Amino acid sequence: MTDPTPVSETPTPAPETPTPARIELPVEPGEWQRVSPKYIVVDIVGWLIFGGIMTVASFTPVWIGWSFGWILPVVLGTIFLLVIAFTPRRVRAIGYALRDDDLLFRRGILFQRFVAVPYGRMQLVDISRGPVARMLGLAELKFVTAAASSGVLIPGLPLERAEQLRDHLVAVAETRRAGL
Repeated sequence: MTDPTPVSETPTPAPETPTPARIELPVEPGEWQRVSPKYIVVDIVGWLIFGGIMTVASFTPVWIGWSFGWILPVVLGTIFLLVIAFTPRRVRAIGYALRDDDLLFRRGILFQRFVAVPYGRMQLVDISRGPVARMLGLAELKFVTAAASSGVLIPGLPLERAEQLRDHLVAVAETRRAGL
């Protein structure tokens, strides 16, 4: 004979589903982040080298005896000086924001460009550093997607922030691609 005492009918708890580890963001989500002010030096050095080479090369008409050959070097030199003068403002206009589903990138003063790169579409996140940027501790972060025109390059990031951002974006991109 069995004991007639009722058995407690408490349901067995369902196994807990593990929550994915929270990835620490290197920046606040949704806030615009600017590049390092040190990037102004990198950009100016690049324009000085390019402008110097082009201005010297534009003296060719003077060397071959063209009487108005001096106009081209003067015009090119003036244009390069104006570009260099606007460099600090152009660098301040570069920024990015991490949102829930994508990274938003902006650049430009007169002709502004805004690009939203969905995390799930990122195929490659690359860090590169030129010689002047290396001396200043800066790096460029490049995102490649399947669309050729959507490549985004964020210049002038401190190396540590670029590495944190790369690791974060790769981790988020992997979780978003897994859901496709």
